[in-house]
Amino acid sequence: MRQQSFTIAGGLFALLIYAGILWGGVAAIRGQDNAGPDFPLETPDVATIEAPQPPAETPDPPVEAPAAPPPPAVPEQRAGTGKVGRLPARTIEPQLFAVPQEGIAQPLERIAPRPPLSEPKEKPAAATIVYQRPVALAAGLIRSGDTTVQLKDIEPENAEKTCEGNGRSWPCGMVARTAFRNFLRARALVCDQPEESSEKTVTTACKVGNENPAEWLVSNGWATPLPGSSLEAKAETARSGKLGFYGDDPRDLSRAPLVINEPPVARVPDETVPDDTAPDL
Repeated sequence: MRQQSFTIAGGLFALLIYAGILWGGVAAIRGQDNAGPDFPLETPDVATIEAPQPPAETPDPPVEAPAAPPPPAVPEQRAGTGKVGRLPARTIEPQLFAVPQEGIAQPLERIAPRPPLSEPKEKPAAATIVYQRPVALAAGLIRSGDTTVQLKDIEPENAEKTCEGNGRSWPCGMVARTAFRNFLRARALVCDQPEESSEKTVTTACKVGNENPAEWLVSNGWATPLPGSSLEAKAETARSGKLGFYGDDPRDLSRAPLVINEPPVARVPDETVPDDTAPDL
């Protein structure tokens, strides 16, 4: 019984000591808070605060120069009062910001472009192909080996074509072929490289020496140019001069002999004509 009484008394004594320690701590904290300086908070009076004034109306800016935006209002600190106010808005002249100073702005001047850094590449010459010993199958239609060439810018002619002259018909297609064979005889035909094609007949522009065979045929009336071709003017000249298809039979012995203007050519001794070609008239 006595031992239980000591235990209870010891517990109460420990609680008293713990409560005393807590009370001393609280007193020490309160003492530190009261020891610092007192800073009173000043709250401004609502009646003394000035309301912001609306900005003054500014005139519309001119079309030549846009008006600069007004600067933001800068708060003003009043001396001795500690109160903050706003400066009144002021009008800014837009001309002061849009018009440059005299003598600074100069008119633009166009200068020559700089030369290229590298030389331009030359266009490669068009590839050509040479046909040796060409044989005329018709006016504008040529065969060399296994290739048949149709001259560009003229309509293909038929060797069986007939024309009317002096009240009778004459084989103008065969006469045109004979004249064209005499023009090509012993001369090489240089043509532009045609595009790849599975057909054996190609249409391309050609030259015989420095002459264009298509132009020669049209000028002498032995070919008809395609519509829109540059050879139409020469065809009109041949028609007005009654040459070739537009005239009479040149084989008529009663008329003056036909003179064909062609350059002299050198004969090739070993020249041969295929057996399947029709004979000249």
